[in-house]
Amino acid sequence: MPPPPSLLDTFRVLASFDPPRVSLRGAPWEEYVDWAIAQGLAPLAAYNLQYRLGGATAPEWVGDRLLAIHQGSINDNVMKLVNFKQMVDDLQGRKLVLFGGAAFADTLYPHVGFRPVTELQLLMKRLDVDGFAGFLSNHEFKPEDASGTGATRAISDGRTLICLYSDVLGPKRKEQAAGILERATPTRIYGPSVFRAALEDALLLAVLDQARQGYEVPWLTFLDVRELVTGAKAMGGPYSRPLDVPALLARAEEWQLERALYTSLAIVARLFPEAAADATAAFPPLRRATRELLDRTVVGPVSTPGRTTALKGLERVRRLLTGQ
Repeated sequence: MPPPPSLLDTFRVLASFDPPRVSLRGAPWEEYVDWAIAQGLAPLAAYNLQYRLGGATAPEWVGDRLLAIHQGSINDNVMKLVNFKQMVDDLQGRKLVLFGGAAFADTLYPHVGFRPVTELQLLMKRLDVDGFAGFLSNHEFKPEDASGTGATRAISDGRTLICLYSDVLGPKRKEQAAGILERATPTRIYGPSVFRAALEDALLLAVLDQARQGYEVPWLTFLDVRELVTGAKAMGGPYSRPLDVPALLARAEEWQLERALYTSLAIVARLFPEAAADATAAFPPLRRATRELLDRTVVGPVSTPGRTTALKGLERVRRLLTGQ
């Protein structure tokens, strides 16, 4: 008789867009449910468990808790994204680049409710930050503390946090940030002024966000990276194509994100065996000693589900991975 599935086994099955028809009898549900909710994984897990796996022999309380989160995620995402659309739909003459979770919910995930959106992230020219913040003040948005986000300005209406970025790569890389704006493509759904970051830029911005937080991030963000690396095969949208690996690596070097890119891709390769080939094919050319250091200090610990201890030397990790 095979051993019961581990926490990692359970995660892999319930985080798949095409989960294998397996029994999860004996899975560590008490540990998994609370952890999955905290990691932003509950909406997708609930759908897979209820509609793709027929319950997978999980206790009834597991499905009930996860489904409640699933429905709440749908309602919250729809409210945030519809309200944003209503505000910006008629905005003319601007270039606002949507990236992060709000850009991924409808381009990487088969259902918008699978990817909880905690905040909206928008990149724009520095001269547009104050004007757009003023525009949103007409919709009851007020200033919020932006420290720790890397954003130039953060605003909220009490329900939706919107982070406005100009020098998203830091003050020394303004030309590279301008390139993100130039390569961005129209979203259409949000009107003529809202664009999405190109695939390679979207991946590097996701990696940058993980690195800035010292990889103390929800595991949901590794699903984002998985889908960006593998070309969003479940969808037919702007990110559903193979990565341009030479362009990705060239930009990673320009942005000084090679170590962070390696770290994020190495974590994805460990967590998702089906994505390992695509992830490793995009590894930047780091020295062996650097890879081994990152594997030991970041990749290994972060790839352990249910980890309750923080990474050692978190501030040093941030500086190492973001070239600061």
